[in-house]
Amino acid sequence: MNAYDILRRGVVIPASPLALDAHRRWDERRQRALWRYYSDAGAGGIAVGVHTTQFAIREPHIGLFRPLLELAQEEMNGLDARRREPLVRIAGVCGETPQAVGEAELARSLGFHAALLSLSALRHCDDDTLIAHCRRVAEVIPLVGFYLQPAVGGGVLGYSFWRRFAEIENVAAIKIAPFNRYATLDVVRAIAEAGRDDIALYTGNDDNIVLDLLTPYRFHTGSRQVERRIVGGLLGHWAVWTLRAVELLERCHAAAGHEAVPADLLRLAVQVTDCNAAFFDAANGFRGCIAGIHEVLRRQGLLAGIWCLDRHETLSAGQMEEIDRVYRSYPHLNDDAFVAEHLHEWLS
Repeated sequence: MNAYDILRRGVVIPASPLALDAHRRWDERRQRALWRYYSDAGAGGIAVGVHTTQFAIREPHIGLFRPLLELAQEEMNGLDARRREPLVRIAGVCGETPQAVGEAELARSLGFHAALLSLSALRHCDDDTLIAHCRRVAEVIPLVGFYLQPAVGGGVLGYSFWRRFAEIENVAAIKIAPFNRYATLDVVRAIAEAGRDDIALYTGNDDNIVLDLLTPYRFHTGSRQVERRIVGGLLGHWAVWTLRAVELLERCHAAAGHEAVPADLLRLAVQVTDCNAAFFDAANGFRGCIAGIHEVLRRQGLLAGIWCLDRHETLSAGQMEEIDRVYRSYPHLNDDAFVAEHLHEWLS
């Protein structure tokens, strides 16, 4: 099965964090360990160079974008040799058109299957400009469209944008992450009405993961009724407790063919969202979202600390206590025992 068939089926794709040491230098050993963890936990792909990886990797004085993608190519080649199916390799691509095209060309040359295209740099542009930009990048590499929530730099992308986006032939998937039910509906309806059954829909709504995966979206288009589902997730939240995320997605896929949703899955939906509020620092406008993910990985021993490239980016006041609370409240959601069993192997 090729990567695009796997993507359409629906898999867990963690948005990879960046592993740093106490001097805020890149820690390649722990970076490899993270990716080995995701693969052994059953993730179907890994996204690199995205928001969770920190956009500052592209700054000239940091210069980690190319080295990170090169290491990912090397490590994922090794992981694929031991897997039944290849990992879907997603590279984050951002910036204005020249930068985005250059990043897309690099990703393609290093064997990435698709680019998660951030439009944050053009968030004040009109739809014509945005669509022209997307078409240009799609000439280089298949696209994963990206509706990023405004709280972390995204813009408002309405139904008309997504309906036109669906007309771009080289679109493989869309990550829907506006953290907004109305906006999510705009994307799904646009793709359904465009008749693009080949575009896989992925949740990036870390505040609504389980319900996104359980919901059947039905629309009337002409004389037909079309149903679409969000088949997987490309999520920062799934960068932690990944084994449980894989189990969760399997349960959601199994429930998709039934009219009644098990009550325990609905309870689980609330628990996952509660955990995400702590990890992502929802109480403080998501300021500590990356540091929160790092803190969970630090507790498991996968990261040595919570350091970010920006020394001012850290946990918010009270966030540590919230992470403590959800750890106590939902012990069945962590995969600490699995990580402890394999950590030495992944770090070797």
